[in-house]
Order: sequence, then structure tokens, then C-alpha cells
Amino acid sequence: MTIPIISTKLYMPLPRSNVVIRPRLIERLNEGLHRKLTLISASAGFGKTTLVSEWLAGCEQQAAWLSLEEGDNDPIRFLIYLVAALQTIAAKIGEGVFAVLQSPQPPPAETILTALLNEITAIPDNFVLVLDDYHVIEAKPIEDALTFLLKHLPPQMHLVIATREDPPLPLARLRVRGQLTELRSTDLRFTPSEAAGFLGQVMGLNLSSANIALLETRTEGWIAGLQLAAISLQGHKDAASFIKSFNGSHRYVLDYLVEEVLQQQSESVQAFLLCTSILDRMCGPLCDAVLLDSSASGQETLNYLERANLFIVPLDNDRRWYRYHHLFADLLRQRLHQSAASSTGDEGRGAAELHKRASIWYEDNGLEIEAFHHAAAANDVERAARLVEGEGMPLHFRGAAGPVLNWLESLQAAVLDARPSLWVTYASALLFASRPTGVEQKLRAAEAALQGAGLNDKTRDLIGHIAAIRASVAVSQHQVETIITQSHRALEYLDQGNLPVRTAMIWTQGYAYHLQGDRAAARQAYTEAIYISQTIGHFIITIMATIGLGNLQEADNELDLAADTYRRVLQLAGDPPLPVACEAHLGLARISCEWNDMDAALRHGQQSVQMARQIENTDRFISCEVFLARLKLAQGDVAAADAILAKADQLVRQHNFMHQMREVAAAQVLVLLRQGNPAAAAHLAQTHELLSSLARVHLAQGEAAAALAALEPMRRQAEAKGWKNERLKVMVLQAVALHEHGDMDMAVQLLGDALLLAEPGGFIRIFVDEGIPMAGLLTEAAAHGIMPGYIGKLLAVFESGQHPAAPAKTLIEPLSERELNVLQLIAQGLSNREISERLFLALSSVKGHNQNIFGKLQVRRRTEAVARARELGLL
Repeated sequence: MTIPIISTKLYMPLPRSNVVIRPRLIERLNEGLHRKLTLISASAGFGKTTLVSEWLAGCEQQAAWLSLEEGDNDPIRFLIYLVAALQTIAAKIGEGVFAVLQSPQPPPAETILTALLNEITAIPDNFVLVLDDYHVIEAKPIEDALTFLLKHLPPQMHLVIATREDPPLPLARLRVRGQLTELRSTDLRFTPSEAAGFLGQVMGLNLSSANIALLETRTEGWIAGLQLAAISLQGHKDAASFIKSFNGSHRYVLDYLVEEVLQQQSESVQAFLLCTSILDRMCGPLCDAVLLDSSASGQETLNYLERANLFIVPLDNDRRWYRYHHLFADLLRQRLHQSAASSTGDEGRGAAELHKRASIWYEDNGLEIEAFHHAAAANDVERAARLVEGEGMPLHFRGAAGPVLNWLESLQAAVLDARPSLWVTYASALLFASRPTGVEQKLRAAEAALQGAGLNDKTRDLIGHIAAIRASVAVSQHQVETIITQSHRALEYLDQGNLPVRTAMIWTQGYAYHLQGDRAAARQAYTEAIYISQTIGHFIITIMATIGLGNLQEADNELDLAADTYRRVLQLAGDPPLPVACEAHLGLARISCEWNDMDAALRHGQQSVQMARQIENTDRFISCEVFLARLKLAQGDVAAADAILAKADQLVRQHNFMHQMREVAAAQVLVLLRQGNPAAAAHLAQTHELLSSLARVHLAQGEAAAALAALEPMRRQAEAKGWKNERLKVMVLQAVALHEHGDMDMAVQLLGDALLLAEPGGFIRIFVDEGIPMAGLLTEAAAHGIMPGYIGKLLAVFESGQHPAAPAKTLIEPLSERELNVLQLIAQGLSNREISERLFLALSSVKGHNQNIFGKLQVRRRTEAVARARELGLL
């Protein structure tokens, strides 16, 4: 039966009936409830934990309790336990956070805390959150997270921090604002009357007032000293002599008194205390496993220690889990090592055996991370390595990347060389923790260690795993050939039962096929990866493969289906979402923009940038920035688009993300054309071999034939490979080029074909973003009776002004008053003959005015003239 060790961190130590209640301190704590923070700061042994538990026992407010330890310096682990603590008072709070926190790339602490704070505000009743032993926390990300929490603390929440030293929080600011209550050593010291009550009522000692005063003076009101002295006095007849026999600092007093206390216990109890001191938390069965041959059961001994006040703290209402007072545990461990060294000559040997027994018990109870912790402490490399590898799912895949890396970094190279699998685990954990720099070095060390080893199932799997890690690194660098070569090698060598790694390789193959343009193969690989990853619970691969599937659906013009897929990714990514979900937001941004929902496009685009920037050592945010630039361009804000792209260009070069350079350059070409700089646009398009961009440059320069020549091979390639989105884009641009070339019938026919392909997906911006020429072409198509409903919807967007301005131009010559009159009648839809009758002009004169108007506006047809005139404010 598994006993959830996490629960022992989340219960407040139970109040004791044999503890002196201290009204003056309880009152101080009650008074501080209206403030944000209560800080209880004093050195070890001043009863901080006991005081808070006694206070909360009589407090009407609910309380969540989190006991901290050194391992909680990992920000992710800290947040997991913080959420678990809050769930003891609100069971459903932060339900979506646990999976997110255990992902390879969890969102920042502030994002998670913001989500939690939003949920906390819905809790109807006031409550207290206690962070006990906060002095063990040294990680700055946790300090920053707590500072953020304090800054945004909801009014119904009160934070209590018990610590041996002041935390690096904005205490001065809180103090000035009246938001801080402080209890320090001087407050916690027992007064003479409190000392008398404790020694007489709790410890059952009949001491004179003088002896009580002397003992209080000797210990300076230090509760740990008082308690140890009282336990020691129970075995002495001459209390006065004993009290006079010790003095000095707390540490020396404690050393002396612990010796006195231990000597009064039976040998079996002394052995129990020393052996179980290796445990951060303990229960009866665990103690039995550690001691093996104890005469009394572990639970009976724990009950005795509690009754004897031997610095043991119960952690749950069932009194199954306990811990020692930290200072007492430290001293017990010190004596354990000393006794082991004196008996064996090796002070670590006895403790190592105890840690190994604890590790076995934890593993038997399904607590692999705790089992690994004790195996590492026992220096049992074989056992620790096996636990890290896990049964199908390595520990660093389950939120323990930090502890695993710390252990591996502590091992000497010779130890790792003797076990090549540890080098592979080292590389995998580095990659998992977004630290790719040292990965290849570790893989080469693994290969060197494997030289000369026979080829068996284990070594084959290691060879496959090495290839898998290299394929994963290549994915981040978009190296197609390396991805394919290494993933094929991985699948050839990996054990058939190694499903987590094999599934990851199926996804990397799909990604490589996707980059190559083999979309059918990519779709098949993504679908297979999704099925297997869902089966084994490898949710990060599920997310990545689902994103890839959405990209393919979008590329196949299945915009509704792709949008549903991206929304499913956001559901899988949790709340707050994993940063990798930036890809889903980017996909939804592109689709929203295509559907002309610019508000949704901007919202998803901004979310994609924010989330992508949370992922270290990746170029994902570049595509997000480029999209925002294109969105600004579609909205007519050329300056903003130019600024975004300039920054993206700089980042690409600075971080050597050259794979993204073509995407940035293609958007920069559009900006240059809108700025009226076709020469610079042509140079950029030629430099990066951007045929589509070059075609646009030709159109801007009036070279329609050259544009058509550039587009034709692109059309053939798209049709040959079945690239539906690329084919649609080329067809739209070809239609515009044919229109400019004067081939109106062919332009209208091709536009009709494009409309048939685009209408099921609801495409809008692909047409509207072509500007004035497309408006005229759509009008011509409507006149031919082609898809009037769809064209009417597109022309309505033009009428509303939601189309990009033409490239920067000036009128060759202002329109005359008569030409303006003719232009206004053209805009009203009058024919040349009707205009001649309205203005009393000869038909030939009207036609002459038309030619002058077209020439000055630099257009070819009436519809274009009207659109251009409206753009210039002439109508």
C-alpha cells in the first residue's frame, strides 16, 4: 500500500495538550491577521512551529501548511507543493497546474501564480497559508515568486513565514505600509512565569523559584534548552547542582543536554533515534524497515517519543507521520556518523546502509523519487541509476530533472564511464532541462564508454537512445537530414518496450517529413505518435504531434479543422498553459487573421509571443514576431511592422537562427514595397531566393510578364507535391498578374478557380491583402456571375476600408475639375454614354477624360480607378 509522502508536508504539526499556551503571542498573531504577512524569525529551538500550530488550533480560519526542506529549492517542486497545500482547504484549486508544472518547459512562476491567485479570489472564507522552515529556501526564482505572491495577495489570504533568518523579501516596504507583523527571538523567549508553567505543568518538575529563575537565565528563555534540561532533570536528584553545571552558548548547551537526554534512554530507543535521524519524515512501517531487527515496533516507539516530548512532531491527525525537530535531527545525525566512524572506521558506512533500507521501502511503496534520494545518499550508484531510468518513464520525465542532474554532476567521470547508461541519462536530462550545450559532450563520453562492450539488448537500446537524443537536438535546429538519419537509427536500435523514446522518435520523423514537404508521411507519423503517446501518458509528445497535425490541416486549407485541433492543444496544455502551446496560439492567430477577425488574431498573436519567449534556446518566437508584423501591415501600420521586423532580423543574426531568415525577409519585402522601395525589395528577394516575393516586386514595377514567369514553376511544384495552401496563394497572385498583364479572361477564370478552393475554408485576407488590383478583379468576376455571395463578402471588406494601401505613390498630375466630375460619375456606376449625356460632353471627350484619369491614377480600369481615388481621398 502506497503512503503518500507528499501529505506529510501539508499538515500542520498537531497542537499538544502538554504545551504551555502563551496568550501574549497568540494575541499578537490574531492582531496580525488583517495584514498581509506574519514573519516569525528566530534561531533554532525557539518554538516557532509549535507556536503557530497552537495558534491555528484555536483560530477560526482555515489553514494550509507547507513544511519546507532543502529539496524544495527547485522552483517547480516548490510550486507543486504550494498548490497541494492550498488544495487542503480548496480541493479543486489549481487542478490543471500539476501536469503543467511537471512538463519539460513549464510556464514562469508568475504565470502559474497569476492563475492560482485568480482562483483564490473565488474562495469565500479567509484562510492562512503557513510556510514553515523557510530558511532552507535559497533559490532566487522562488524568492521572486513569493515577492510576486505578496504583492498580489488576495484580501482573504494571510501568509505566515516561520524561519531561522529573514527572507530576502520586501520586508521594509511591508513594514512601512503596516502590512507586516513580526515575532523575533526576544518575543519568543519564555518569560520567568512561562518557564515556571512549562517546567511545572508540562514537564512535571517540582523546582524552587530560585532554580526556575536560574534555569531560565541559563537558557535565556530558549525553549529547546528548557525542554532538554527538563528531560535531563528527570533523572537527577540534585536539581540545583545540575542546573549550575552547564552554561555557554546555545550550541554547547544543546550538545551537553542531548548527551544527557540520550543517556537516560534505553539502548533500543537510542538506536532508534540515531538510525531514524536519516529520515526527513517517518512512519512506523518505514522505521521498521530502516531498523530491521528492532525489538519494539516503529509505531510504538514513535508513540513513546511523542509522550516523552523527545522533540518529535506529529504531522497528521492519524499520527502516522512524524518528523524530528530539525536541530535535534541534525545533532542525532552528527552522533550517528561519529558512532559509525568509531565502530567501523568509516563514518558513512552505517548511514549508507540505513539510507539503502529506506530507499527499498520507498520503492516498494511506489515512491520512486524518495527512493532515488536515499539511494543517492547511500552512494548506491547501481540502485540510483536503476531508479532514475524508471520503468518505462525516467525520473527526469516526471518532474525530477533537477535532483537527477545534481546527482549526476556529483559523480566522477570514472563512475559514469563504468556505466555508459548514466552518460546517456545525463545528456537526456540536460536536454529535458533546456540545457543543450553540454549534450553532445555527454553523448560522446557514452559512446567512448561503450567501445569494446558487446552488442546485447541493453547496449543496443543505449545506442538507440544516443541517436534519439541527437535527433531531438537536431529538431531544435531544423536539420532535416540529421533528424531523419538519427531517428531511423534510434528506431532500429531502441528496445521495442522503450515506448517513451520510440514515440518521441516517431514524432521527430514526422517533423522532418513536414520540413521536407512530404505532408502525407508527416500526417501518418503525427497520427501514430498521438495514438501511442496518449496510450502511455507521454503528454508532451501528444501536444507536439497534435500541433504538427494542426499545421498540416492548415496547410491543406482545412481551417475549421485546424482551429479545432489548435484549441485541443490548448486544452492539453493546461491552465496556465505550457509554453510550447505558443504554436497553437500562433496557428489560431493566423486562422483568425485569414477570417478577418483581427481582434482575435492580435490576441492570439500576442499570447504566442509571450509564451514563446518563455522557452530557452529556441527560435519559436521569431515566427510569432513575424506574424505580428504581417498583422500590422494588413492593418496599414507600416512603421510598426517595419520596427518589429528590424528587431526580429537582429535577433535572428544575434542568435544564429538563420533558418528563420527567409520568413523574416519575405515580410520585409512587403514592407519595402509598401514604402515605395522596389529596388531594395528586389535585392532582398533575390538574396534569399524568394520567388513569390520577387513576383510581387515585378508587379510593383509594372513587369507583369516577369511576375508570371516567376510564379509558373511555383505553381507546378505546388500541384506536383499536393501543397494546397501554396497552390492557392500562387493562383491568387497569378490572377493579379494576369489582370495587370491585360489577360482579363484568363485572370477571371483563374480567380474563379481560386475562389472555389478558398470558399470552404472561409478565406478572406488572402484576397483582400492584394489590395486595389484584387478589388477590380473581383468586380469583374462578379460581373461574370462567379460565386456572387462569396465575392460580395470579399468586396464588403474592401468597401469597409479593411484592405492594405497600395505601394507609396504620388499622382503624376492632379486631376482637373472636369476629370473629378467624370470620376465621381464613374464611381456612381454610370456608363460612358450616360456620363456624356449628364455632362453634355461628346462621347469621345468622356473617353479621353477616362484615359487621363487612368494615367494620373496609374490604373488600367474603371474599378481600379474608383478604388485608387477612394484610397487617395478624392471621392
